[in-house]
Amino acid sequence: MLALFAMIAPYGVVPASAGQARAQLFPQVDFTRLRPADLLRIPLQLLWLALIRPQPPEAPGLLMASLQRLQQWADSLLYLLRQIAGGLQRAAQAMAGHLLPQQTLVALRRARSDILAAPRIGAFAEQLAAQETWRQPLVQFAALLLALVLVVLCITTPFDVGGQILFLACLWLVAMLVRRVPGQLPVLMLIVLSVTASTRYLWWRVTTTLNWDQPFDLTWGLGLVAAEIYVWIVLLLGYVQSAWPLKRVPVALPADPRDWPSVDVFIPTYNEPLSVVKPTVFAAMGIDWPADKLHIYLLDDGRRDEFRDFAAEVGINYVIRPDNLHAKAGNLNHALARTGSEFVAIFDCDHIPTRAFLQATMGWFIGDPKMALLQTPHHFFSPDPFEKNLGVFRNMPNEGELFYGVVQDGNDLWNATFFCGSCAVIRRTPLVEVGGIAVETVTEDAHTALKMQRLGYKSAYLNVPLAAGLATESLSAHIGQRIRWARGMAQIFRLDNPFLGKGLSWAQRACYGNSMMHFFNGGPRLVFLTAPLAFLIFHAYVIYAPAIMVLLFVVPHMVHASLANSRIQGKHRHSFWAEVYETVLAWYIVRPTTVALLNPHKGKFNVTAKGGLVERRYFDWDITTPYVITVALNLIGVGFGVWRLTTGAGEETSTTWLNLIWTVYNLLILGAAISVALEAKQQRRSHRVQIALPALLHLPDGNLVRCETVDFSEGGASLAITPHRGEAVPIDAALLAETAVSVSLWRGDDEHQFPALVTAVGGANVRVRWNLANRAQEMALVQCTFSRADAWVTWADGRQVDRPLRGLLEVLWVGLSGYRRMIDYAPASLTPAIAALRRAVKALASVLPRHPAIDPSARPSL
Repeated sequence: MLALFAMIAPYGVVPASAGQARAQLFPQVDFTRLRPADLLRIPLQLLWLALIRPQPPEAPGLLMASLQRLQQWADSLLYLLRQIAGGLQRAAQAMAGHLLPQQTLVALRRARSDILAAPRIGAFAEQLAAQETWRQPLVQFAALLLALVLVVLCITTPFDVGGQILFLACLWLVAMLVRRVPGQLPVLMLIVLSVTASTRYLWWRVTTTLNWDQPFDLTWGLGLVAAEIYVWIVLLLGYVQSAWPLKRVPVALPADPRDWPSVDVFIPTYNEPLSVVKPTVFAAMGIDWPADKLHIYLLDDGRRDEFRDFAAEVGINYVIRPDNLHAKAGNLNHALARTGSEFVAIFDCDHIPTRAFLQATMGWFIGDPKMALLQTPHHFFSPDPFEKNLGVFRNMPNEGELFYGVVQDGNDLWNATFFCGSCAVIRRTPLVEVGGIAVETVTEDAHTALKMQRLGYKSAYLNVPLAAGLATESLSAHIGQRIRWARGMAQIFRLDNPFLGKGLSWAQRACYGNSMMHFFNGGPRLVFLTAPLAFLIFHAYVIYAPAIMVLLFVVPHMVHASLANSRIQGKHRHSFWAEVYETVLAWYIVRPTTVALLNPHKGKFNVTAKGGLVERRYFDWDITTPYVITVALNLIGVGFGVWRLTTGAGEETSTTWLNLIWTVYNLLILGAAISVALEAKQQRRSHRVQIALPALLHLPDGNLVRCETVDFSEGGASLAITPHRGEAVPIDAALLAETAVSVSLWRGDDEHQFPALVTAVGGANVRVRWNLANRAQEMALVQCTFSRADAWVTWADGRQVDRPLRGLLEVLWVGLSGYRRMIDYAPASLTPAIAALRRAVKALASVLPRHPAIDPSARPSL
């Protein structure tokens, strides 16, 4: 009994009896009815209680506790580094007291304060870089030569284990000192550290770790090295693209609107329903631009009477053609030949422009006849399959945000922004000069921009969301869209390679080339997912080196790349999620990219479906089949690894463990890819958009209630009653149920009133369904909501900031959930086996030790 009380004492609880102590310390054991397995449960729990430090019940969970502990370590490390820096500075001052004049000591003290004050380091570095001395050609050449020599020495100098550890510690300390310093110069320093660590790793791999004496090992090793060389090239070119985003801002137009140019607005469509197209047309009609200089064209490749009647009703131009040659590109070129405005604005039929679109973009064209293209982001107000199926919509960046948030903005610095098919303005003259929209590839947009830039024309990117559309609605549709992009980029790489030919600067070649090479990542990703199996199953050394040296070279390469990319991309791509996105696509893009390189004219344009429904929650086994096969191979590898640990030679133990850890990591990444295949329901054609807009509710008795939207859609809205003088306005639920009301919304200073029916009332919230009477009200609703000038500016506010460790833990947790989802939705034929597996897992879990079941209320108050 005393032993039981001693065990429970650290939890701050005084049990009433020995029985209560037993129940709290052994929550999985029923001492009134002992079972055979309790002979295993009780000693395991005793061992757990003896070895594991207790945590109070209110302690944070494992994930949060780990993050908090790591944050404390980071803070302690930063404090230690600052103390070291201070000590070094004091030592320098002590030495300088004998050797240097007093003014030098003052300068050293000032330098020390600048170094230790992190917020000021960036400004100090910027001032240093701005000195005119650096502009002298001789100084630049000397600095470049010195930097090159130092880089070569850092990369090629061999170290033993101790030297490598010391070298890496120096890189790590510098990274920790600069990673939180504001400004772009610290970003460049992180890039230099990353490039150094990655290039040193690759040099070591190529010169040291290939077993040329064993052809079998060499074959596997060369495959892995080829994949790593590809990743290294993409990493370097990616840094060129994204190291210094231009962050362009709108330029004012001439004061007199009569001096503004004319614009044709093209809205191409093929098989999309009219309900998807109407909001885009209504928003285009509301763009703030002189009416006599704005011409809207609905380009219907489906040749549908419904669309022709709609265009006639609302007063826009309707264009069809006799065939569908060259798909979207042919549709645009057909319209281009039949229109004549100086500029063309293109919107996919589901991309709704804001009223400010042309006023924000056209200023860059005025006075610069060489400016041929201005692209804006593709923003999406509906969740993509990753966001929807994983339940992370608006909590983290979507899969495509990295390109529009970082890559295109970085391309803009090098005059390498390319056309993305929608949400863009193109000057007609250069477009006609290159023969219109390119038709040789299925990514006609990027190819068109490349052609114009080969002729010396400029492009620009404005990173402001000025239009919004629908994301792909299922994983299969998403993969189909990416297959088309991958095939098209491979076609351009084969037919009009940006690294070859005339007219491009080296930076433009790097930006275009890297954007195309990115879509060749399917093969390397599959190599990384299966590489450890070479050793575990076939006993082939893909990396012919001791395990400790592998860690000392691989870990810095991965860590510094993560730190640099987190700093560059953190607002638009959380760490380690790229591995999930690439794993989902890897299997499916290998074949089309390979075929496009061998036969670039093979393949056809496929239209991405929008506006569909997902009637029920289901698991897409067709999509996941390749992942499941890869999981099975990795599980076989784990089995062989365990066998090698029990029977293999002792000197291979560390290598076996290293490959097992790599395999388990691959299994978790594959699990995350599998998790996305559980399709969530999509029962609404009109997506709700959670944005707060001022509104006014008109009650049947004539009273007006101030409120704001919680969310809105084309079908209805949810309204929150605005508190008045600290009190919420009371709403009578019985009065409003199924009652006709109206809601006022504003477009600028203009108030529009929309009839609606109440569908639900709860507290201070009222949900209504629009009961619009005519096209004019439909148009006004779109222009008061989706096409407001500020509709999407604050979309990302409140989102979590990226932290690499948290990103890793999130991905690994999603990986675990993927296997549970796969088991829960297993085919009926596998139900007996799955049930047996569940029973086995449940039985195993029942004997595992657990935290004592301590009731917080039982703890004495202080």
